[in-house]
Amino acid sequence: MHYDKNRQEIDRVIEMAWEDRTPFEAIQFQFQLSEQDVIEIMRKELKPSSFRLWRKRVQGRKTKHQKLRSFNEARFKCSRQRSISNNKVSKR
Repeated sequence: MHYDKNRQEIDRVIEMAWEDRTPFEAIQFQFQLSEQDVIEIMRKELKPSSFRLWRKRVQGRKTKHQKLRSFNEARFKCSRQRSISNNKVSKR
């Protein structure tokens, strides 16, 4: 795996990976990381038990895979979006 992300970016990738409604495609779009890259980051950065819990949670989850979604939504935002990302949520 060849990812050269700084600590803030890795933390954001981990946060997005844990979010149920953020598809892997959003992570790839924003950070140029494949699903396999995300899995490897999670494996390296999380405790083994946390990694197993995360893998069990996301495997086959429709909201984590754009192709499996029944709705055609390109949602790349979260209510807790951090300022380091390129897709900030506009304030209302």
